[in-house]
Amino acid sequence: MAFENGSRVMNGTWGTVWADGAEIAEISAFQVKVTKSFDPISMCGQMAEDRKLTGIKITGSMTLHKVYSRGADDANAAARGRDIRRTLVAKLADPDAYGAERIAVYGMNYDEQTLMDFAAAKAGSATVPFQATAFEYLDQVAPPQ
Repeated sequence: MAFENGSRVMNGTWGTVWADGAEIAEISAFQVKVTKSFDPISMCGQMAEDRKLTGIKITGSMTLHKVYSRGADDANAAARGRDIRRTLVAKLADPDAYGAERIAVYGMNYDEQTLMDFAAAKAGSATVPFQATAFEYLDQVAPPQ
């Protein structure tokens, strides 16, 4: 079914992210994705190579406005040999959309933390990449019946 008009396209302005239950108010962009891993499968009588799904990798990133020292606890823990794992919940709930979408990301750990980065006459921000071990759709947007 086709959607009725462009107003139904979800706008990221209505996105929210929580880390371990606390809202990340300074977020300006968020992405999480699944990349599939495959082994090649050759079959007799078939010239084309097929493939077998063997695993997934969950990665993502979030861009934050520079408001305070978010991530300092993670960087300090890593310097002491500790790997902090978190649960993220992201929600996109545009009021013009057919519904809201929520996803939980479990076992999330940051790949890197920018300790400091600034430039004159430019609002501060940092993009933080991460990996996770599991995800779950909590709410999905379905087309209207």
